[in-house]
Amino acid sequence: MILLEIHNRILEETLNNKIKNALSGHKPESTDVVIADFDGVLFHISNLSGDKSKIRISILLKFYKQLQEHGADELLIREYGPYLIAPENGYNVSVLIDLENLPENWESLVKKIALLKRHCFASVFEKYFDFQEEYYDSPGTQLQKRAVIQYRDEETMYVEAKSDRVTVVFSTIFKDEDDMVIGKLFLQELKEGRRASHTAPQVLFNHREPPLELQDSEAAVGDCIGYITFVLFPRHTNREARDNTIDLIHMFRNYLHYHIKYSKVYIHSRMRTKTTDFLKILNRARSQSKNTEKKTITGRTFIRKE
Repeated sequence: MILLEIHNRILEETLNNKIKNALSGHKPESTDVVIADFDGVLFHISNLSGDKSKIRISILLKFYKQLQEHGADELLIREYGPYLIAPENGYNVSVLIDLENLPENWESLVKKIALLKRHCFASVFEKYFDFQEEYYDSPGTQLQKRAVIQYRDEETMYVEAKSDRVTVVFSTIFKDEDDMVIGKLFLQELKEGRRASHTAPQVLFNHREPPLELQDSEAAVGDCIGYITFVLFPRHTNREARDNTIDLIHMFRNYLHYHIKYSKVYIHSRMRTKTTDFLKILNRARSQSKNTEKKTITGRTFIRKE
């Protein structure tokens, strides 16, 4: 299976090129680049107040206010600190790189900025992982209410913590029946893969109806709706493993739909290849056919073309 990159490669390469040109002594150029990412997220790379040596990177997430309720601002301050500036108009978060005052570890800074979307998502997961860790020795304790993040139009993510686990549920829309069939097969493979790795989280799939955890919520119901549930145990949410867990789980919806489309492309390409093979066989059969001479009962002859 192909894993999607958790950082934005275009953003990273653009910043690397700008910084390398500046370090080589070249005159800075004007910058105005808009980059689209998954989940309707937009990045904007521009110059602050027209100063070509100051590169401002901004991100727009339609659901950022929901993430703010779970500590997104505090997490970004922790990760980006002095590089954070007042958000650009129309965007949620902005960071600034000064080409005339670059840190020695600018490569790691660029990599971290390319992870800006990931860090915004991470706030809600870290919050509920901490809840689970804090109340691990107190079974039955009532924890924080469920987090509801509408990360796409008509699609929602739910996160809930209990003393022994964190449950993450993604709702997703399947636009046609083929996507639903391939998606079910794909998720079945995840279940089978868990047998080979006892450390993997449990994965559940519900079609049309939300899982039991969401029966008391306003979760959508419909023929084209599916719910994917991850049950994360302390081995997935502890301090050593949580970063990897967040990296993988926040991209799962995109990972699922990417592989559905990839599978459909593969099936279509195989069908076209097989059709071409059949046409070649038919063409060879026609070219090898011979004209045969036939006679009627009266003795006349004619040529029959096969």
